[in-house]
Amino acid sequence: MISAGSSVERNRLWARLNGAVASHETPLATPLMVVDLDAFDANADDLLRRAGGTPIRVASKSVRIPALLRRVLARDGFEGVLGYTLAEALWLEENGVSDDIVVAYPTVDRGALARLVASPAAAARITLMIDDVAHLDVVDSVRSSHAVPVRIAIDVDAGLRMGGQHVGPKRSPLYDAAEVARLARLVGERPGFRLVGAMTYEGQVAGVQDEVPSQRARSAVVRRIKSLSMSQLEVRRREVADALRASGAELEFWNAGGSGSVEATVADRVVTEVAAGSGLLAPTLFDHYQSFDPRPAAFFGLPVTRRPSPEIATVHGGGLIASGPSGKDRAPSPWAPAGLHLTGLEGAGEVQTPLTGHPAALLSVGDLVWFRHAKSGELFEHTNTVQLLSGSRFVEEVSTYRGHGLAF
Repeated sequence: MISAGSSVERNRLWARLNGAVASHETPLATPLMVVDLDAFDANADDLLRRAGGTPIRVASKSVRIPALLRRVLARDGFEGVLGYTLAEALWLEENGVSDDIVVAYPTVDRGALARLVASPAAAARITLMIDDVAHLDVVDSVRSSHAVPVRIAIDVDAGLRMGGQHVGPKRSPLYDAAEVARLARLVGERPGFRLVGAMTYEGQVAGVQDEVPSQRARSAVVRRIKSLSMSQLEVRRREVADALRASGAELEFWNAGGSGSVEATVADRVVTEVAAGSGLLAPTLFDHYQSFDPRPAAFFGLPVTRRPSPEIATVHGGGLIASGPSGKDRAPSPWAPAGLHLTGLEGAGEVQTPLTGHPAALLSVGDLVWFRHAKSGELFEHTNTVQLLSGSRFVEEVSTYRGHGLAF
């Protein structure tokens, strides 16, 4: 089978996308955002295979298109949403996208909290994440009674502790089982709250490439860190689970992992569900994993607007830089046609992006070049609508969060 990253497949994609644009009944504005439903659905199938029957909670931060959230949640095996703000969770609940939403990050949004405690229906469907009793204090500051119970999950640090160092996302301060059990007891003693879940996100496993061709030595170190992380975390998760049971907590779910760690995460019997989102759209930061090989599904097209030299084609716009530590891996990648490269001096610019490489000489003013973003859902903060591609045609135009007038 030919890899989706091969020059042959990238040039086939170029022809397919350009054919869909040409056959569309009306002109399409650029930047033109596209999701390939064939690749999206294939990636969903692969995530389900890797999960082996463990439910997958969809990470909405990595999608940000309600129609696609509905599409994947309609499939058996995908259950509920892992949201990134309470305001987002309230919107998803109110609009019927999901009736089971866990907010992955603690919130101090008093306006959204006031809406939550004023709605018994929303409060029954949305779970808040905490790692400090101060988060409970913020909830209590917006309500005058405890008539509407608030669902709570505890975020437990899943980093690797090694030689006095901490490797992993800097999230929860809770690490030891006794610390987690202490907070669980405080939740249980507090009127108006109900502890229903726990979360351990091993980002140093789920979100780090481990088979980069140009970084073989580093990739070997990353794989070793991942192995050590999962071995240590399996023991600690069991200790935390035992401590929670001893404290009287009866959890409905234990969420863990991400697209890059599905198999390793679901192998832990403590875990009842795994999170995934980026694996559906496959941005460039998910290209080099030993555990899986997703198909790129999200693209944006930019038109060639000038030819400063016979060897350079310049497209309009393009500076969609991903969050995280600044570096070349956060820049968008010219993907189709294959063989184009950003320049070292200008890179991807807000108003123009010059491209080099052998295909640049063959491009004409007006031709579209198709890019991939480094991260998943962030791309869709830059557009109101997205074209959904099926086969060789655009079959539907759907709104992003931004297109719905939302900014979370």
